Amino acid sequence: MAAKRPTIALLTDSLCGEYQSEVRFGVERAAQAHDVNLVVAFGETGARRGCTLDARGSIYALVGAAMVDGLVIVSSALTKHLGVEGAYAFCRSYASLPMCSVGLAMEGIPSVIVDNALGVEAAVAHVLDDHACRRIVYISGPVNNEEAKLRARAYRRALEARALPYDERLLVFGDFLIDGGRRAMRELLARGVDFDAVIAGNDNMALGAMDTLKAHGVDVPGDVLVCGFDDVAVSRVTRPSLTTVRQPIKELGALAVTTVVRQLGGERVPECSLLPVELTRRESCGCGYYAALPRASAGAPSRGEPLSTAEQREDLERALARSVTASAASLRAWPRELLSALEEELAGQEGRFLRALQGLLDAAGREGVALDQLQGAITLLRARVRRAPAGAPEDDLERLWHASRTLIGHASTRAEGEKRLHLERAAIHLSWTGRCFSTSLSMPTLRRTLATELPRVDLTRVAISLYDDPQHATLRSLFLMENSREVEPPPATFASSCLAPPGFLGSAERWSVIAMPLTFGEAEHFGVALVNSGANEVVYDAVRLQIGSAMKAVSMHREIVRQVEIRERLEQERVRQESLVAERIQTTLVPSRLHVEGLELCAVMKPAAEVGGDYYDVIATQEGGWLGIGDVAGHGLAAGLVMLMIQSMVAAMTRRDPMASPGELVSALNGAIYENVRERLKRDEHATLLLLRYERSGRVTFAGAHDDIVVCRAGTRRCECVPSSGMWVGVLPSIDAMTHDAELRLEDGDLLVLYSDGVTEARNAEQEQFGLERLCSAVEVSQDAPVELIRDRIVRDVESWSSSPDDDITIVVARHRAPPGAG
Repeated sequence: MAAKRPTIALLTDSLCGEYQSEVRFGVERAAQAHDVNLVVAFGETGARRGCTLDARGSIYALVGAAMVDGLVIVSSALTKHLGVEGAYAFCRSYASLPMCSVGLAMEGIPSVIVDNALGVEAAVAHVLDDHACRRIVYISGPVNNEEAKLRARAYRRALEARALPYDERLLVFGDFLIDGGRRAMRELLARGVDFDAVIAGNDNMALGAMDTLKAHGVDVPGDVLVCGFDDVAVSRVTRPSLTTVRQPIKELGALAVTTVVRQLGGERVPECSLLPVELTRRESCGCGYYAALPRASAGAPSRGEPLSTAEQREDLERALARSVTASAASLRAWPRELLSALEEELAGQEGRFLRALQGLLDAAGREGVALDQLQGAITLLRARVRRAPAGAPEDDLERLWHASRTLIGHASTRAEGEKRLHLERAAIHLSWTGRCFSTSLSMPTLRRTLATELPRVDLTRVAISLYDDPQHATLRSLFLMENSREVEPPPATFASSCLAPPGFLGSAERWSVIAMPLTFGEAEHFGVALVNSGANEVVYDAVRLQIGSAMKAVSMHREIVRQVEIRERLEQERVRQESLVAERIQTTLVPSRLHVEGLELCAVMKPAAEVGGDYYDVIATQEGGWLGIGDVAGHGLAAGLVMLMIQSMVAAMTRRDPMASPGELVSALNGAIYENVRERLKRDEHATLLLLRYERSGRVTFAGAHDDIVVCRAGTRRCECVPSSGMWVGVLPSIDAMTHDAELRLEDGDLLVLYSDGVTEARNAEQEQFGLERLCSAVEVSQDAPVELIRDRIVRDVESWSSSPDDDITIVVARHRAPPGAG
């Protein structure tokens, strides 16, 4: 049975920093070469100012012996957040596992570092000895960063070695970021001190310092020389290109993996492995690429000597190897292969060298080598190889060098263009995924968004799991994807230390994954995402934050929905209770006995689901009686209270003066309603109101504003519609000028029909209203029947027209019977 493949974890703060990116590249290449699985785990990015790192919280706490066999820890990056002691405690918390610290030497822990001191001393020596500078500014990294301290101390030692005084005014602190370099240079310029060179603790700060110098009219390198440290990619393409100390970052990552693998194999490893650094001279110090040409070693052939001697061949191979940083195993033989191709070219095999050079460019590009470094190799060959083939013109060799430079230039430009294209493509897709995630307000919608959007950013193998308990001990799978296709996640929970559900990482093939915490801010931890490597590095943190924000939006939306549902239930219960009260008010206050001498009377009031404020009343007097009908705008208890006010006031005023003017009563009632509703209750309810004073002779005096009065004449057997022309009550403080009495006369047998708009405005399924015409038709058809049957016919027709009326239905039907001997 085959042995289980080991799994190594890379722990870092971010994937987006160029240092972290280079380390990760070296780690991934070495993991592939050693045939070990790889988990890359990172926490909060250090790119945002003010961000803290929860060193043992979130994703880091889940990485342990249950999941991995060894660790590579980028301690130099963690110290930015934790300080040296915090980073040491962080590493010691994994003491049970084989590990290797990258960038920072840890006592008792195998570490791989670069010679920081030698690099800074070389930079200082270059500007002092080769360029005769004497006032050198040093921009240091953060005060609590160990690498920054080492480099700052080396700066002082280099000055002391040349008996130059240390001037504290020439030391400023940055934060390893471009903006930090800009701020540091602005601070230095504000001090007003003289200086002729700037050395920064890393390339980012050097680039920021150059920006500020240019903004203040200081020429680089004409007025001030600038040198950085790291040799990040942008340092080669900025203008001017940046002189810097090249540290082999990829090699650090690769050596760290080798160190862990050796420990897994039971080998003893060095406590600290030191990799050399190299000064790379470019334009910002005035040297440019040609100044980087290695000096010939003792015994090297002079120009024009043949290429065939073994001594010269070996020396050229060593010089070529030093000119290009390429540590990958696949590139170790490139100097020998390129020289063999050159010999064949010079022997008459035309095109052999350029084909070999193209193959080298392709292989170097796959390994992440900066292709423009090969220009230095061509410069070296041009200086050392002078003899052309026998009988060939001397300029044939110059054309070969020119063609080689052109080939390298095109390949370098193409490589940088492809990087930019991939970055722009990732940015475009991330912009779109951000919009999609921002509108995913439920878990089903979020899962659909994950399934459609993650493959757009080259995330095709994904396991997203959410914490299932407050202690974050268990996870429950939310979303699984294999080969860009969503698969059903298992229902059971699993230990958080497994990072993904059982089977997700069980492939027999070697795998490499990125483990990301799903968080919102620094306090809310939702779960863990495991995704495939191979996507653009900017994708991971961006998608992590987008998913975390979507999780927060889902939880907030869920809580909002819950609160709304609670409020809706409370509101519905309140409305129901109010409706019960309003319905009781409305139905209890209708007259229990309808009797006015001279009238055959009947009425009905049918409250709707949301009880409104319909009003009708019949009050008998010695001379005849009063009829009233109205409708309060709105529904519920408030409408019922206004209706109660109207009923009480009308009853009181008509009993006090049975022969009062209806217009005067309506005007007086309006003033009282307006004050009560608008000024005391601070509400805006108002009502239609029509008051009719009936006399036994058939004379009807009326005033107010309501629906038309329907009068069905016994003589013509047709309905007449008598409009009311007053003003609603409760809208204005006074309606005296708009309220006047009007009259109509009833003959023996005439029908008087009063109704609310719940009758005429009832709608059918096609939203067509019942209307006044259908009301009149119902009255005319049944006019000879008793008033109760006429009322019932109207109600039946309305309810047949609209199965669910949304307003109260009120109908009063009166037939005038002239007294004996009248007329």
